[in-house]
Amino acid sequence: MTLFPEMFESLKLSILGRAIKNNIISIDAVNIRDYAFNKHNKVDDYTYGGGAGMLMQAEPVYQCHKAISEKIGTDKKIRTVYLTPQGQVLNQTLAMELAKEDELILLCGHYEGIDERVLEETVTDYISIGDYVLTGGELPAMVLIDTVSRFVEGVLNNDESAMTESFSNGLLEYPQYSRPEVWHDKAVPEILMSGHHENVEKWRFEQSLERTKERRPDLYDEFTKTHTKDKKGRWIL
Repeated sequence: MTLFPEMFESLKLSILGRAIKNNIISIDAVNIRDYAFNKHNKVDDYTYGGGAGMLMQAEPVYQCHKAISEKIGTDKKIRTVYLTPQGQVLNQTLAMELAKEDELILLCGHYEGIDERVLEETVTDYISIGDYVLTGGELPAMVLIDTVSRFVEGVLNNDESAMTESFSNGLLEYPQYSRPEVWHDKAVPEILMSGHHENVEKWRFEQSLERTKERRPDLYDEFTKTHTKDKKGRWIL
């Protein structure tokens, strides 16, 4: 649900574009202005109590949400996400949870936001992509679509890809290398060319642990609090 549906055309490229073409996922950008009841399809008005900026009105948002729900044709309430800096910060765990839904409705705000009454009536989740403010909810919605889609079976060529990246086990991803073997006098670590898979996995985990400790000490502290070591001093995942 958006005032600028054309912004979502970029999602038809690359990996998501292939998934859409193969009918694995579908994205329908619905224009809230189509549900305005005035000559100029105006959806905003002044806020009660004064203050700067305009506010999106309740009725066009409500009618748009109602039309989408009726088109989907389900008796249960469809999980509806309002993209807002006031919401829960999006992370890997939440993305995996949302990927289990058959349908998601994403509501993109603009101006000073949306009339609180329609949010209370339609929204089930308030989600943020970070502690900063953008001009609208379209970019956060696209971020959410991208990260959630990666957990839908068939979107990625390699099903393990989404499970071996940063945050999948609470740690940042290990460094990776490709050809040539030596670039700018920097060589690929020998362990990665040894063919010894067990040692490679051990090295990757150690690198993930070290990188997380250096770059995201908050995640490192959480990992050490929630995981234990075996008798040989190895972390149990």
